[in-house]
Amino acid sequence: MRNSIEGVAFDLDGTLYPNYRLHLKIIPAIMKELRLSIAFGRARSIIRREQEETAAVQSDFYQYQAGIVSKIMSVPADSLKEKINRFIYKAWESPFKTIKLFKGVVETITALRKAGLKLGLLSDFPPETKLEYLGLAGVWDAVLCSESFGAIKPHPLSFKKLAAALSLPPEKILYVGNSRSYDVAGAARAGMKTAWIKSPLFPGSGLKKPLPDFSFNNYRQLSDFVLD
Repeated sequence: MRNSIEGVAFDLDGTLYPNYRLHLKIIPAIMKELRLSIAFGRARSIIRREQEETAAVQSDFYQYQAGIVSKIMSVPADSLKEKINRFIYKAWESPFKTIKLFKGVVETITALRKAGLKLGLLSDFPPETKLEYLGLAGVWDAVLCSESFGAIKPHPLSFKKLAAALSLPPEKILYVGNSRSYDVAGAARAGMKTAWIKSPLFPGSGLKKPLPDFSFNNYRQLSDFVLD
């Protein structure tokens, strides 16, 4: 596999660390704005379904998202964009100061870099602050957020933008993610190879979703797959 890969790109949430570690830490923030959190989750599902049906992208994604949340909550949209930023985006970043990465993440990234591979990161949520808290800032050739292109995963647009940012054809990139519905499906549509990290709590989840090129349980297995 190594000879056909010139770059490795990663999802962030649930891929570089276990999702449950974040979920446990953001429970107080969710409970403080429970109605908003539920509406936000529903809005993301609506956006994904619309993009799946029409392949459309939004020129102002955050305003569009706030408008959908507004309809779900039956409240004026004027202040929702700022409220979503404060109580979801910003509030969900703070726990990353104490989040622990999966074992072997740093060693794997270091090994891939030493092997001369380009490294990228693509997340649905803004990743820069999270990467700083995780101690992973400055190790990437490209860091992108799908929302900045008006389309969240599995829309293939942000994956194609990632390939362009890495100056590599999509087929030379292995994209690593924890969601077969979003990460594997979106990367595959863009022409990338895919690797799926199985959930430590639900290792058999996603069996009906698109098949990845490689599945792994720990980062040593990923490193061996790419470099051997």
